[in-house]
Amino acid sequence: MFNKFGSIAAVVAVAAALLVDNPVRAEAAQSWPIQVTSSYKLNFTGFGEIGKLQFQSRIEGSDYTSTGTAEVKIPLIYTWSSNLAGSGKLLADQPKPLVYSFSSKGKPLIGGTKTNSIRMSFKDHAINQVSIVPPSNPGGPKYVPLLPEHVAEALDPLTAVMMFTRATSAAPCDRRMKIFDGKQRFDLILTPAGQQKVAETRPSGQPGVGFVCKVRYVPIAGYKNNDETKAATEKTDIEVALRPVPSANLLVPYRVTVATKWGTGTMLLQRMDIVAPGQKQIALVH
Repeated sequence: MFNKFGSIAAVVAVAAALLVDNPVRAEAAQSWPIQVTSSYKLNFTGFGEIGKLQFQSRIEGSDYTSTGTAEVKIPLIYTWSSNLAGSGKLLADQPKPLVYSFSSKGKPLIGGTKTNSIRMSFKDHAINQVSIVPPSNPGGPKYVPLLPEHVAEALDPLTAVMMFTRATSAAPCDRRMKIFDGKQRFDLILTPAGQQKVAETRPSGQPGVGFVCKVRYVPIAGYKNNDETKAATEKTDIEVALRPVPSANLLVPYRVTVATKWGTGTMLLQRMDIVAPGQKQIALVH
């Protein structure tokens, strides 16, 4: 039971990383939002609200920084928390990451606390160093080895989100992202699933119809080819809903739904404050 709920918390928290609202491709740095601060709540079937997520990104000159925290508490069963951060430079056509880090701590009702941390550094757009604590040494006959060519063109999770949330395409749900999280190389494939009206408690003046994307996970390397991985690749019930914010050149993730055999986890945007180019203030309240 504890392992099951721990897995649910971890899956939802990793999905939360896809909610960090940062800019990506742009013609000039001046067209990127200066600052984005957001908060989300996490619900799970049968438990109600079980967690919260908070994210912030800021641009100063040509430098950008991103931070995020997540907390999950399933009463009498499991607690889990994580921190992630990234920084880099803004170029004319893409972000140039310098550092990415992720750390987590989980504790079941019975058993000891487990911690994990990953840190990656970059040089010339390529990952040149990875540090994992405790060291990862999966091995075994079902392990698909990670080779240098697998990470040559892959993005870290935060940079991938930056590429995802920028409103540069008329078809935001038609794309494939290559990601390396420090341990595993995988793709996320997005496909269109229609549009959805956005409800807000305070008028923002932004479009009220969002895009709904189906998300599919495809492992490439650095994973075990076991039943758990096969089940994850067969999932077709992960959705991300994106709200266009033209004034800030953003596609804001306002809902993420992850269905599992134990229930459904949903992350919902509560509030987002954006300082758009020209110091225009935008508040999204749901």
